[in-house]
Amino acid sequence: MTLEEIARELVAGCREGRERANLDRLYAAEAVSVEGADMGGQGAATEGLAGIHGKHDWWESTHITHGVEVEGPFTHAPDRFAVIFGMDVENRETAQRMKMREVAVYTVADGRIVREEFYYGA
Repeated sequence: MTLEEIARELVAGCREGRERANLDRLYAAEAVSVEGADMGGQGAATEGLAGIHGKHDWWESTHITHGVEVEGPFTHAPDRFAVIFGMDVENRETAQRMKMREVAVYTVADGRIVREEFYYGA
């Protein structure tokens, strides 16, 4: 897949609730995911597709997602693209509801996503 095809499919999957299927379809086995902060006491960086699946498991087990907005993709040839996410989420334990925005930057190599980085609004 090309950079543009991967970018469009990732965005479509996020809009249509196919994030999990796209992990296996679009990501390299050795992909790295880097958050702007420690996520659940596991640190900011997660290595490998199994670890990224685990990060999704943690998020889904600790949050209720009430809505997601996805803007993009915004490509930066030859190997990167960005997506803006807006989320309305609720912490399952505290029932605290919050609206979040973040920018995600993805790096592609050999037809797969090899790195994702998340940047949060201040």
